Amino acid sequence: MTSAPRPPIQIKPLSEQDFAAWQPQWQGYQDFYEVDIPQATRLVTWQRLLDPKEPAFGALAMADGKAVGLVHWIFHRSCWTVEDSCYLQDLYVAPQQRGAGVGRLLIEHVYAQAKAAGGTRVHWLTHETNSTAMQLYDRIAQRSGFVQYRKQIT
Repeated sequence: MTSAPRPPIQIKPLSEQDFAAWQPQWQGYQDFYEVDIPQATRLVTWQRLLDPKEPAFGALAMADGKAVGLVHWIFHRSCWTVEDSCYLQDLYVAPQQRGAGVGRLLIEHVYAQAKAAGGTRVHWLTHETNSTAMQLYDRIAQRSGFVQYRKQIT
């Protein structure tokens, strides 16, 4: 028995009308990483992603009019380049769509956005246990070799 073909994926920039589609994807991301971002932060994040004065952006992967993934990215200065760098902060693909190329499409969308903005580098982090995603990342980017350290300042 063959499975039905998957619908084509379109990547669309976030708009104000997308909150109801974005929120479950954003929650899925949080569930995957076992974090709980407060609702107040979620709402501020949403507003930042829509504010043209902010360096933060987002897009949804859509299949048959339904969101099946998201990506957020932030442009920032670097002391290593004249051009801005692009930090791909959040990437999520709904479980039923994993392995179908949606993550690659979302990352390539960010590559195109960074290039269009004059950026020269896209970088991101993932958890060391995210081995499935790392198989994709190893094919489309280079590991930097750096280890992240952080301290919560409260």
